[in-house]
Amino acid sequence: MGDIDDITKEKRVVFVTVGTTSFDALVRAVDTPEVKNELFKKGYTDILIQMGRGSYIPTKASAENGFPALDYFTFSSSIADYLKSASLVISHAGSGSIFETLRLGKPLIVVVNEDLMDNHQSELAEELAERKHLYCARPQTLYKTISDMDPGSLVPYQPGDAKPVAELIYRYLGFPED
Repeated sequence: MGDIDDITKEKRVVFVTVGTTSFDALVRAVDTPEVKNELFKKGYTDILIQMGRGSYIPTKASAENGFPALDYFTFSSSIADYLKSASLVISHAGSGSIFETLRLGKPLIVVVNEDLMDNHQSELAEELAERKHLYCARPQTLYKTISDMDPGSLVPYQPGDAKPVAELIYRYLGFPED
């Protein structure tokens, strides 16, 4: 009988990434009972946090009593495999993490780090949220964003074609056309 339970209970992973810096406010927000329970109610079974240089250590746990399993690590040479296997990504507002996740077609919540000075990253996240490619939150609004989100309503991101721009630059610089 356990085999049937294993088949019907598909693993749905939330991958959380803070990049190479410290973003304890995001890790702390994900580690709250409210956020973990809301993710569980939305059908997510596991949370994996890439916590970077942060000092806040989340509570490791196995799935039980309305909470997903939670694990964490500091760094990895590549997060590509984690992104590919995720059912939902919660990320800092770095452009690399945002566009890599969008290219994979994964639902994405971008959490803006308000502690950064001259936070240009928030402009990118807010613009992409306005275009319905992702959800944008702050650490203190993460629970509400998760509670209100409908991943099916997100619009797939279509990267632009850079070839016409590159050809224009080549012509301007006097390079021969292929």
